[in-house]
Amino acid sequence: MHLVNYNDHLPDSSRVATIGMFDGVHLGHATLIAALRDEAARVGLRSLVVTFDRHPQRVLSEASELKMLQTLDDRISAIASLGPDELLILPFTSEMATTTTRDFLQMLHNRYGVSTLIVGYNHRFGHDAPSTTVEYAAIGREVGVNVIKAPEYLGEYAPVSSTIVRGLIAAGKVTDAMHCMGRPYCLHGRVVHGFHNGRGIGFPTANVGEIDSDIILPHNGAYAVLVHLGGQCLQGMVNVGTRPTLDNGPQLSVEVNIFDFDDDIYGQDISLEFIGFLRLEFKLGSIEELREQLTRDREKSRAVLTTYIKSIN
Repeated sequence: MHLVNYNDHLPDSSRVATIGMFDGVHLGHATLIAALRDEAARVGLRSLVVTFDRHPQRVLSEASELKMLQTLDDRISAIASLGPDELLILPFTSEMATTTTRDFLQMLHNRYGVSTLIVGYNHRFGHDAPSTTVEYAAIGREVGVNVIKAPEYLGEYAPVSSTIVRGLIAAGKVTDAMHCMGRPYCLHGRVVHGFHNGRGIGFPTANVGEIDSDIILPHNGAYAVLVHLGGQCLQGMVNVGTRPTLDNGPQLSVEVNIFDFDDDIYGQDISLEFIGFLRLEFKLGSIEELREQLTRDREKSRAVLTTYIKSIN
């Protein structure tokens, strides 16, 4: 996939495009990009995905607390995996927020050679955002862009949207989110020094820090995870929360216990794929009760991960 510079000017009538934020790059997005590729192949043009460097809501409202499912780099990688020819990332500014649908389509046509635009199911764009595809198509004809409505995703986990997936992650329903996205929800960070409590109770943990603050965290609780570290894929369980039994204060942490692993990994990059929810975080009466609970969590996590790995092999 080629990244188009937003300052480029592409040849006239050379692209079939689609547009969206594509946060999470879920199965609905996959359906849309498949429709884009099919139409581009049918007419013999290149397929172009158009997205934005930041979510419009973050520009339109300074008070917005919207959290994202992916960093821009992760979004680029996920879009690339779906096979479009090109990706154009437009800077979303306050000026762009005032652009009308007609002017936006005109810009796509004149600057980026878009002759056909595949619009997603229920997707809206432009300051004056028409309510129907028929209206978008009428505006498109005025500026030389053929606007086509993409098929709706009707798979087993429909309906799917980035908003729905964010809600699932926030509720800790990471398995449902995985089904909607077509892959596990993933957090990236770096192993940093934490409270060093785990080793003393037989469950050493890696404290995952430097997670992008714009990325949504799963609800406080314990989860079965696959851990990507130094080229290895390992199994583990992670706690998202404040460790109430250990009285470490209100600071939120993401701490992963990697099974059958005891290397020094401080400072290394680490990624966690959330496969299954184990339990909510709660305060236990003693360290011994915590150790017993973690033993049960580990057994459950191993079972969840074994089932998942069998399902994808």
